[in-house]
Amino acid sequence: MKRYFNADNYRCTLIVLLLLTCLARIGNAQNIKVEASVGKVTLPMGDQTTLHITAHLQAKDEITFPTLPDSIGKIQIVKALKPDTSFDKDNLQAETITRNYTITSFTPGTYYIPQFTLHSKTASFTTDSLMVQFTPIAVDTTKGIYDIKQPMAVSYNWLDWLKANWPWLVIPLAAVLLIVGFIYYWMKRPKKEVVIQEKAPAVPFHVIALNKLTALRDKKLWQQGEVKLYHSELTDTLREYLEQRYRIHTFEQTSDEIIASIKNTGMPADERNKLQQILTIADLVKFAKEQPLPADNEQSMDNAISFIMQTKQEPVQPANKEELPK
Repeated sequence: MKRYFNADNYRCTLIVLLLLTCLARIGNAQNIKVEASVGKVTLPMGDQTTLHITAHLQAKDEITFPTLPDSIGKIQIVKALKPDTSFDKDNLQAETITRNYTITSFTPGTYYIPQFTLHSKTASFTTDSLMVQFTPIAVDTTKGIYDIKQPMAVSYNWLDWLKANWPWLVIPLAAVLLIVGFIYYWMKRPKKEVVIQEKAPAVPFHVIALNKLTALRDKKLWQQGEVKLYHSELTDTLREYLEQRYRIHTFEQTSDEIIASIKNTGMPADERNKLQQILTIADLVKFAKEQPLPADNEQSMDNAISFIMQTKQEPVQPANKEELPK
């Protein structure tokens, strides 16, 4: 079977599509309703009322309100409020948008508010026109005309001025009293006695070393079989004395290195020999596990005491007042 699609069929199809489009727009337009109203139709001139422009539409639809000028004839628009949107409790898809304008007029008379046009995406909608009347203010002409009243005399004394300006007096006065009180306290505060503590004179290096040697002898370590401990404490005391007396890092050096270091100090040869005897016996006890004779143990102590006494640093005597230059 052959189908024929001629020009008449094309025109009929186009007409049907146009009709369907129009019907759809009419259906959408029927879902939107607009209206205008005023709060008071009659009011005294200078009084204010509210102009309402309302649109009822579906939530999915959009509508544009007109932009009103500052005045409509002799009616002045005092203020344009924000749009007020509300929804139907039974149908949340239906919403109502209201634009409110505060209007007034200072000229009595009956005025015509024209229609307003609102636009959606597919159509335009027009409100009804309104009438509003501003009545004149009644004036009793039977009474005479009086002058404007003269300014009234108001009593104003220093107490009234003080009530109005008391912060400007209290704050500076409080600041002055605070400063005076601080100065008085500072002058009358109890003075702290300055206690001058006299520093005890430093104990000489050789005295500290001799005290340690005396304490070591009183322990009687080698007599109790603690020969290694005896010689270790003896040499540690001498190493500490040498560091303080000659600034030699003896704890970081071997016995031979110590003997080599003190050659540049100007120490007499006899004292170097005593020191070498003490260090040599101590090394044999600590590293070779030698057991020296009691006489050798005593000799190390005697040599240590003699070595310190011969190498001690003599204190500097202050010069006498008579010897000071005039």
